[in-house]
Amino acid sequence: MMIAAFALAWMAFVSHWFSAWWIAAPVSVFVALAIWHERVVDEQRRASRTARFYDLGLARLEDRWAGGGAQGKRFQDPDHLFANDVDLFGRGSLFELLSTVRMASGEATLAAWLSKSSATADTVRARQQAVRELSENLALREDLAVIGPASGREMGDSVNEESLAQWGAAPPMDFPGGATLLLYGIPALTLGASAAWIFGIADGRPLLFVGLAALLAAKHLLDASQRILGAANAASRDLKALAPLLDRLEREPFHASRLRELSAKLAAEDKPASHAIERLNALLERREWSGNMIFQIPARFLLWDEHHAVLVERWRRRWGRNVGEWLAVVGEMEALCSLAAFTLEHPAAVFPEFAEGTLFDGEGLRHPLLPAAQAVANDVHIGEGGSQLWIVSGSNMSGKSTLLRCVALNAVLGWAGAPVLAKRLRLSPLAVGASIRVFDSLQDGRSLFYAEITRLRNILDLTNKSVPVLFLIDELLHGTNSHDRRLGAEAVLRGLIDRGAIGLVTTHDLALAGIADALAPRARNVHFEDQLVGGAMHFDYRLRDGVVTHSNALELMKSVGLIEPQMNADERR
Repeated sequence: MMIAAFALAWMAFVSHWFSAWWIAAPVSVFVALAIWHERVVDEQRRASRTARFYDLGLARLEDRWAGGGAQGKRFQDPDHLFANDVDLFGRGSLFELLSTVRMASGEATLAAWLSKSSATADTVRARQQAVRELSENLALREDLAVIGPASGREMGDSVNEESLAQWGAAPPMDFPGGATLLLYGIPALTLGASAAWIFGIADGRPLLFVGLAALLAAKHLLDASQRILGAANAASRDLKALAPLLDRLEREPFHASRLRELSAKLAAEDKPASHAIERLNALLERREWSGNMIFQIPARFLLWDEHHAVLVERWRRRWGRNVGEWLAVVGEMEALCSLAAFTLEHPAAVFPEFAEGTLFDGEGLRHPLLPAAQAVANDVHIGEGGSQLWIVSGSNMSGKSTLLRCVALNAVLGWAGAPVLAKRLRLSPLAVGASIRVFDSLQDGRSLFYAEITRLRNILDLTNKSVPVLFLIDELLHGTNSHDRRLGAEAVLRGLIDRGAIGLVTTHDLALAGIADALAPRARNVHFEDQLVGGAMHFDYRLRDGVVTHSNALELMKSVGLIEPQMNADERR
């Protein structure tokens, strides 16, 4: 194309084979094709993002989502009191199931909602209302998932949110003394000297002196101008990528109170955020005129860059404090959209009711990370004048640990603002503490038993705070001998319920089931059963009253060939 253009130019301007006006036709075609090509590329990018948005949705519906989405691994904290125990982050986690976010602020908001039980009931009810509205607004959720920068990069990779917020909130940058006089005086002298020279009133010497003064002034203002414009250029690229997302949110008429509040935060001084960003981009684009070969010299005489540095800094002083809030709005909108997608994809899920006191009252609870065809529903009622403690006995693989995670994850979902997988759930504010997946550490010199009792100490300390505790403990004190285990377990559980906590404890040691009698009526025994059919273990995962009456440990060891089948009486003789 370039070769053809040079050839035509040579034939028109050098050889004069035809009029130069004939070049206008191919140039116009080229410009039209370039514009059309850019639009096609943009549509292709949008189509690709749209396809991924729906592919991920289908994967969740078809229970093949694990490993295909954002896993939130950066939020994993080995000292967190339940996140690692209940699969909050990581592959196949609740975060991966929920997350449709692209921005770092969206990930951080969603992770905070899941891992911190700090929201009030009114706050969560407002989220529920917003989630209901967004679950029905597929068009908006699709747009927020596919809008992206023209570069083709993903939104999260195009916006450095941390540095952008820091730039907006940074202290004002000041110019050195006399800057205002120089910035307005020298351009005025330049225009006057230029007019005098053009109209023959004076020769070029005044203009030469003004030019020298402009160079000295530019050097005096150089450091401040470079710092302001350098930082603004990086921020402008981020804001330019963010602007279409903000514009889309600004144009949406919301009804839920929380959504209206968030939308209102995108307007400051009656100007929408996208309009303010356009103003900044226009300033920086106009500043770049000084790089034009024709305008370079006049720009130096007019202190063009320095003037625009002042205007950019003035913009930042006016709008910079709002940048962090704009990012927070986008983050919360993305988190709400994640919960909305979960709501739409789980039509049988219900929003929980919130109550005062200390209770977890669930009917038909199902584990949210299990496929619907495999998840068995159970009822769990603890607190509010009933039993504070359930001791869950049962054989290996019968569903004890899964029940603990089911309770924890539904409590987390409920207090995040999402619906829960249950027929009904009433719960109070609860601080979750779990000891399900604890590990020893060779590097830290920490045994498994020490790791467990440290976690139990942390859960006990949690009861000193204002929010009631929901504790979930798997195989309590399984790292010590049976005598110490029985006495220690009763002491730990008595300490927890004496402090008003509620919870579930699992065990396959039937001696621990007797603790319920010692703590009655505040404690209760429940169990899971299994059946041996044709040499294979079968589980129905149904929770029943009372203590389990048998163990399957020997049968499981036989089934994997670890021990030989027991000899009959004739063989023993």
